[in-house]
Amino acid sequence: MKAVEALKDRFGIAPILKVLGVAASTYYGWLAQQRDPSQRRRADAELLEQIREIHDRSGATYGVPRVHATLRRRGRHVSRKRVERLMREHGLQGTFLRKRWRVASTRPNPRHTPAPDLVNRDFTAAAPDRLWAADATRIPCGEGVFWLAAVRDAFSNRIVGWRCSDRCDTDLILGALEYAVWTRNVASGQIIHHSDRGSNYTSLRFGQRLEDHGILASMGSVGDSYDNALMENFFSTLKTELIYRKSWRSREEAENELFAYIDGWYNTERIQARLGWLSPDEYETTWRDQERIMDDQPASPADEADPAPVS
Repeated sequence: MKAVEALKDRFGIAPILKVLGVAASTYYGWLAQQRDPSQRRRADAELLEQIREIHDRSGATYGVPRVHATLRRRGRHVSRKRVERLMREHGLQGTFLRKRWRVASTRPNPRHTPAPDLVNRDFTAAAPDRLWAADATRIPCGEGVFWLAAVRDAFSNRIVGWRCSDRCDTDLILGALEYAVWTRNVASGQIIHHSDRGSNYTSLRFGQRLEDHGILASMGSVGDSYDNALMENFFSTLKTELIYRKSWRSREEAENELFAYIDGWYNTERIQARLGWLSPDEYETTWRDQERIMDDQPASPADEADPAPVS
């Protein structure tokens, strides 16, 4: 119908309707609805405005599930099918992974002794700073490929440390580790650091820094993405939502956008189904608030009673 409106001054309405095979009653009925939309259409228009705002805020990465979850977070309870219909009708869709060649980045050193696998593909944790996963990946730009190393907390999926460099060496992954140590609580001595068996992670320097911070090293097998699925999942999301959709002239330009994505969006705002549709920061804040409430509760009479004598 919009095509009719665009061409009617040039060709007239009747010839256009005849060519398109549209009945005149259909066109004039549509025109009447445009002039005086029904209550349902007005509600759809208002909802569509909110959907567009959420979709734009996500950098056009959110699909139906996250848009619907964000609406519910804002107190707007509508059916998922209605959100799906409006997004489809107006060409709004989330990002999706396109097949690309994956070049292995792990280079084991046969002279190094890898740490044992303390995780066994169980990437769950009962609290923050109990299990960290780490890895590095290539980032393309106009100045050539450079590298991103990152550390992710298994409890909240938060990226707790990351660094970029034009070389994938021990200094790069040490930088990501030190970033994580600087921003997080490592005093408990309960952290497991899990990675693949790349030569930088098995190096003496890296192992010594883990030991200095009281962090236990854990390593999966070589060339098996499932053994470090937590980081594979993050890099897949990062590339789908940012890297495959952008092109950068310089490493500095790319690093600035990585900062905006990781610290300005992923950790703080991007909601995740596994976290109950909270962002990593929100999930940790909620957990800490609940822990504080539990700590403030008075002990029960049974807890305060004198212990029974040991026979």
